[in-house]
Amino acid sequence: MDIQKIGIVGAGQMGNGIAHVCALAGYDVVLNDISQDMLDKALALIDRNLERQVSRGKISDEEKQSAMARISTTLVLTELGPSDLIIEAATERETVKQAIFEDLLPHLKPETILTSNTSSISITRLASRTDRPEKFMGFHFMNPVPVMQLVELIRGIATDEATFAACKAVVDKLGKTAATAEDFPAFIVNRILMPMINEAVYTLYEGVGNVRSIDESLKLGANHPMGPLELADFIGLDTCLAIMNVLHDGLADTKYRPCPLLTKYVEAGWLGRKTERGFYDYRGDTPVPTR
Repeated sequence: MDIQKIGIVGAGQMGNGIAHVCALAGYDVVLNDISQDMLDKALALIDRNLERQVSRGKISDEEKQSAMARISTTLVLTELGPSDLIIEAATERETVKQAIFEDLLPHLKPETILTSNTSSISITRLASRTDRPEKFMGFHFMNPVPVMQLVELIRGIATDEATFAACKAVVDKLGKTAATAEDFPAFIVNRILMPMINEAVYTLYEGVGNVRSIDESLKLGANHPMGPLELADFIGLDTCLAIMNVLHDGLADTKYRPCPLLTKYVEAGWLGRKTERGFYDYRGDTPVPTR
């Protein structure tokens, strides 16, 4: 299938990044959200990020202007109906995602491919609630989307080869690298990454090290560009907890039990950078550890 028009559901952290790279690659993009404020902020952020690429000589000003011109926005979900490919990038809650696909279905073309940017939810289960499980895939971008090279492509049990090939062609056109993952809880990246973050929180919880020493140990001792607790704040502690719960519930193994301290931070509303407090306090000029 020749994909030319891409509909994106959700203008948040992931959705605006996906819109950025798709428009820059030459696709017509329709970006949807339930909030006009979110759509306005997304367009402003895309413009700033493209301008940064211009200033670094990675793209021309003409390419930036063309990319911005390819992005339109809408508050009406059903206006994504004529898209060739839809990428759902809404909040990481299965009931929300199911409701979005349910509302979209009557307005889609028969050949439209549906995908989800979910970081952990079963693709097979999401697909089974639609009228086209064979045309449904996981399309998992990494954050921040314009910078990170990897896209996980996850087949549900019913996904056909033509759908996979079409999505792989999109990844190639974006200049990114596809990794094929099977549909098991959290796929590849988060299956490995989240237990590491969770173990770092246990290390803090048990008093083995403080926030600073844990992050410095992994940065300098394992050559990680960012410490695990700093990374958790960047991702969002609520997202980390949600993925750990998916792993724990889906694999029924106690090694995936979320650390009680992670749960406590989420209960406090200390979700990381987006709330200005997590394992670090971001309200001052420099981040300060909270433990």
